[in-house]
Amino acid sequence: MAMASRPGVPKSEAISKGYNFASTWEQNAPLTEQQQAAIQALSHAVAERPFPPNLSQDQVSGQDNNLSVSTKLSSLEDSGAIEAVLVNTNQFYKWFADLEAAMKSETEEKYQHYVNTLTEQILTCNIILHQVDQTLDLFNELQLQHQAVATKTRTLHDACDRLLLEKQKLIEFAESLHNKLNYFDELENVATAFYSPSMSVGSTNFLPLLKRLDECISYVESNPQYAECSIYLVKFRQLQSRALGMIRSHVLSVLRSTSSQVQAAIRSSGGSKTSLAEGIEASIIYVRFKAAANELKPILEEIESRTPRKEYIQLLEECHKLYCEQRLSLIRGIVQQRISEFSRKEALPSLSRSGCAYLMQVCQLEHQLFNHFFPSSSEDISSLTPLVDPLCTFLYDTLRPKLIHETNLDVLCELVDILKVEVLGEQLSRRGESLAGLRPTLDRILADVHERLTFRARTYIRDEIANYLPSDEDLDYPKKLEQSVSAELNSPSTEQNPDVSGTWYPPLEKTISCLSKLYCSLESAVFTGLAQEAVEFCSLSIQKASKLIGKRSSSMDAQLFLIKHLLILREQIAPFDIEFSVTHKELDFSHLLEHLRRILRGQASIFDWSRSTSFARNLSPRVLESQIDAKKELEKSLKATCEEFIMSVTKLVVEPLLSFVTKVTAVKVALSGSQNQKPVSGIAKPLKDHAFASPGKIAELLQKVSTAINEDLPRILAKMKLYLQNSSTRAILFKPIKTNILEAHVQVLSLLKKEYTPEDRQDLVKMVSLQDLEAQLDKLL
Repeated sequence: MAMASRPGVPKSEAISKGYNFASTWEQNAPLTEQQQAAIQALSHAVAERPFPPNLSQDQVSGQDNNLSVSTKLSSLEDSGAIEAVLVNTNQFYKWFADLEAAMKSETEEKYQHYVNTLTEQILTCNIILHQVDQTLDLFNELQLQHQAVATKTRTLHDACDRLLLEKQKLIEFAESLHNKLNYFDELENVATAFYSPSMSVGSTNFLPLLKRLDECISYVESNPQYAECSIYLVKFRQLQSRALGMIRSHVLSVLRSTSSQVQAAIRSSGGSKTSLAEGIEASIIYVRFKAAANELKPILEEIESRTPRKEYIQLLEECHKLYCEQRLSLIRGIVQQRISEFSRKEALPSLSRSGCAYLMQVCQLEHQLFNHFFPSSSEDISSLTPLVDPLCTFLYDTLRPKLIHETNLDVLCELVDILKVEVLGEQLSRRGESLAGLRPTLDRILADVHERLTFRARTYIRDEIANYLPSDEDLDYPKKLEQSVSAELNSPSTEQNPDVSGTWYPPLEKTISCLSKLYCSLESAVFTGLAQEAVEFCSLSIQKASKLIGKRSSSMDAQLFLIKHLLILREQIAPFDIEFSVTHKELDFSHLLEHLRRILRGQASIFDWSRSTSFARNLSPRVLESQIDAKKELEKSLKATCEEFIMSVTKLVVEPLLSFVTKVTAVKVALSGSQNQKPVSGIAKPLKDHAFASPGKIAELLQKVSTAINEDLPRILAKMKLYLQNSSTRAILFKPIKTNILEAHVQVLSLLKKEYTPEDRQDLVKMVSLQDLEAQLDKLL
């Protein structure tokens, strides 16, 4: 750094760069405090330079300047300059000047030598620096050239990469264009192949060409922006239509050929299409078609795999239709003949069961055969509809005339059970989808049976229940019940279940029997309506019979007859889990009369359209709704009849007591009324002094009541037992009668205690106590 600052030392670029480098290094890599301390220690260690070996330590006694003089003197002595003899001052000055010059010369010579050495080194460094500068200049020039070359190389590489990318894009574009043009170029190839005389559906190239044709059509359809796309699409579709037509013709040809072979086999077997044994039928009609299915299987599977396209869906539907037509032409006569045989030999229930079983067998075999031809379409039950529906129609057309003429409710209910439980509930559900095509026809047959059953049930309720004309034997009560009891007593003890319905009034038995049959055979809503009508008409019929019995026998027989049958009817309809209520709707035109009167009086005009809404409302009929609950009406009738019977028995037994109490009440009312007026002598007298209340009269009426209790009441209870076999029912019915009898006696005893002396009660009136009377009544029951 000192050399660079001296005058005369050339400043070169290398030194400047070195200095700049050192400064940058000093700034970028500063020394730590520990490193600076180490440098300072080293500087202190080298501060005192060691003496040369030719100098001894003892010769040095002063400072550095003295050391240098002594050294010089010793050197002068060695040179002989000190040998001169100094005489005077002038000589001394001269000697001193010489000595000083010599010393100066000697000192300058050493430094001059050092300077010369340094100058040479500086020159050498300058030369080196100049060479370095030149080298650096060359290096800089080389670096600039390298950068230029690198830039050109990079530019060249970028250009090459860009060209390669453009080339790749052009290649891809060319390939894409070629691929796109391939779809259009295929038109000629596919057309040539399809129009070739050797081309057929069975050819190995047919399906690949068809697949390629579909791909071309799909591509052209998805790219309508290409030029002449619509023209190519029309041509492709023409080729596709030709190919699909060839497939349809091929399928039809195979099916017809197989049908012809089957018909020839039938003729050779000595039978006809309408009379074949079941084994021969299966081997001829089904096995040969399975072989045809193997022949058509590749092309049909190819069609089913392309069904998302509408043209293949249409072709597949046509193949289904052709298949069903050919199969129907073969088995139509056989099925029709079998069902006709069943119809001639069997009754309606057996015909329904046999016909449905045979039809299910045929449909299951046909479904299996259809699955060989069209495995992917067999799940769709509508595919076999053109075949299954005509076969089902044979059974429906055979059953319907018989259903229309069937009048027996038992047969119709049996048909419902066969169709609903056996056929639809068990067999059809167990065999699954193979018989699903039968369900619409079976549901239709079942609906017809329901309709016929409902009609016959209404007719039966009208004729046999509502309009029933009883015979003398039907109304011969209580003799009919007495004969039943006598027959039951004389019957062998082995009979455990006697016919309890034998003593029922026929409309009641018919009602219960009809409802029991219809309950499981009809829908709940239909059955509810029929049940309501049946119960209502049955109750009315029983009431009519009760009135006739009252005229023939007695009113008590009529009442007990009515109570017996209403109780049985209520008990028998209880298990039916329905509401015996219906809502009737009817049109009411009664308000129209008043409106017409207003028009005739001129108060309104029929041509007044300004109030068209009101006019329309006035001329429209009103809908009236009424709800009828047959069960509630039955309960009401039963309650009224029981109350009537209780009052009639009570009146029969204690009527004298009731009359006595009534007369006493009338007398007391008269006496209380006369007390409000002026007293008249002779009017007020004791009760026992009246003629009707004399002790003799009281004893007489008590005797009548006692006779009725002892004689009439047991006969009534015996008649109740004859009509009402259930003891608890009799007890319930007798309880209010007993209460009424006791109440009448209580009222009479109360009057006797109040109006008569103990002597009169003891001597003249003989009346049983209430406790004894209650015990007597309980014993009678």
